[in-house]
Amino acid sequence: MKFITKRIHAFLDYPVAIALIVLPFLLGLGSSNPIALQLSVATGIAAFVLTLLTDHHLGAFKVIPYKFHLIVDFAVAIVFILAPFIFSFEGIDAYFYWINGIAVLTVVSLHKAEMTT
Repeated sequence: MKFITKRIHAFLDYPVAIALIVLPFLLGLGSSNPIALQLSVATGIAAFVLTLLTDHHLGAFKVIPYKFHLIVDFAVAIVFILAPFIFSFEGIDAYFYWINGIAVLTVVSLHKAEMTT
């Protein structure tokens, strides 16, 4: 059952981007590897810019096709799931990436295709 529409996805994008920037500081990420903090902040900034540029109703400039946005989200999910293994994240650092990676993968997989006329 796919129910996440382009509109719902757009409303999720900005809060998720801000959370990726702020939460690493609030949670104290980086204890197992400083990259745990840096990767999330960099991804959050990139996600914010991507959302501004995406062709959906909350995109400010609408120059990036929504389908490309979904591909980027999928790639980020895979990177987040693999990052703890690649960078030897442990504890909260690893859990943060696994939880976020699975959440993004779930959102992308539950995307409801838009009907075209």
